[in-house]
Amino acid sequence: MENQVLSEFKKHAIFRLNESQRMIHLALAKVNEEQLWQLPVSNGLRLGNQLLHLCGNMTQYLIASFGEKTDERKRDEEFTVAGGADIRSLLTLFDNTVKQVINTIEEAPESAFTRIRKVQDFEFSGVGVVLHAVEYCSYHTGQIAFWVKQLTAADLGFNDQHDLNQLNE
Repeated sequence: MENQVLSEFKKHAIFRLNESQRMIHLALAKVNEEQLWQLPVSNGLRLGNQLLHLCGNMTQYLIASFGEKTDERKRDEEFTVAGGADIRSLLTLFDNTVKQVINTIEEAPESAFTRIRKVQDFEFSGVGVVLHAVEYCSYHTGQIAFWVKQLTAADLGFNDQHDLNQLNE
């Protein structure tokens, strides 16, 4: 039987991944295909590259390392693509990646969360791997939101369904 702390950790990791997925969809609904591949600054990442890089990172950390699958990531290629994929296909890739990541977290035995593994040049427990992937997804969600706001001056409506001025109970 899974302990309560691990159960809560998994639940909230999955909640945060779903929130990032929702926010990325809302943000990218505001841009066109040309803006998807527009470079923000000379050493920046296009929105399309952000999605490719995010999928690569989550796949390497969670699906391959944590899920004990072969790591086939070609990290440098995530940065060099400058077009070709449209918003819909990139969101499909991202959605499929998030779904696999969530399934990997949900199906992992308790021992997977304490086992130490090497990912890239770092050593993490399974908890560290999951935390990295969730945090990294949130980090890139913020970058995507920032760049979309710069491109469009649009309100992304991330929290339209919530009263953020409500005080804690």
